[in-house]
Amino acid sequence: MLLTIDVGNTNIVFGLHNGQEFTRFWRMSTRQNHTSDEMGAFISSWLALEGIAKDDLKDIIISSVVPDIMYSLDNATRKYLGITPLVVGKDVKMNITLPPASQRDLGTDRIVNCVAAYTLFGGPAIIIDFGTATTYDAISKSGEFITGLTCPGIKISADALFSRAALLGKVELSLPPSMLVQTAAERLQAGILYGAIGQTEYIVNALKKEIGEPDAVVVATGGLSHTIAEGTQVFDHIIPSLTLEGLKILHDLNKDSK
Repeated sequence: MLLTIDVGNTNIVFGLHNGQEFTRFWRMSTRQNHTSDEMGAFISSWLALEGIAKDDLKDIIISSVVPDIMYSLDNATRKYLGITPLVVGKDVKMNITLPPASQRDLGTDRIVNCVAAYTLFGGPAIIIDFGTATTYDAISKSGEFITGLTCPGIKISADALFSRAALLGKVELSLPPSMLVQTAAERLQAGILYGAIGQTEYIVNALKKEIGEPDAVVVATGGLSHTIAEGTQVFDHIIPSLTLEGLKILHDLNKDSK
């Protein structure tokens, strides 16, 4: 079995792949002060609860946008699972091409998402990740990274609004069926989510025009992708596990050179 680990700014997401498909997913909050023992105990406990023996694990691959957590996570996998993980970085073989500037500063989660989308659907493609930030990345028909945009995440923006406006309480981020809303909660929901839908449609359409690819496939991932999809037809595919799918692909591309 392969253990895939996606370290994001908010959560660390784990996925277990049996060679045919992902069979288990779980997550923990991202905290830079996690010790290797804490992380190792968490992973080991989860595997035990699922009835999975450590010996069943053959490989681990990690993508991380939080460098400070990697020392503990790397040590945890070595100490508790006896496996040296493959960590996604500039030396990892991939099936897309990154310009030098993007090799230096593009988050590995975005790279992995592009690998997954290009492998699954080809190019040109636009990949949107509704995470801590909302990101838009475009790749060409030949798999070249074209451009990427970074916007404030929907939840981050909503939390900032809630914290700065004394009369506004937190609301569940669910999409009202119409903008003809009546209650204070619905006004917040409509403003936040229909605003995000408008941003999504504008950026996707503008990107398609600027890269000259009106038929580019649009792939969405991230926690709020299904919520946004309720109000737009701009997505061709919604894959919540896109990053983990990309990690599995990268593992397969690099397993002989590990």
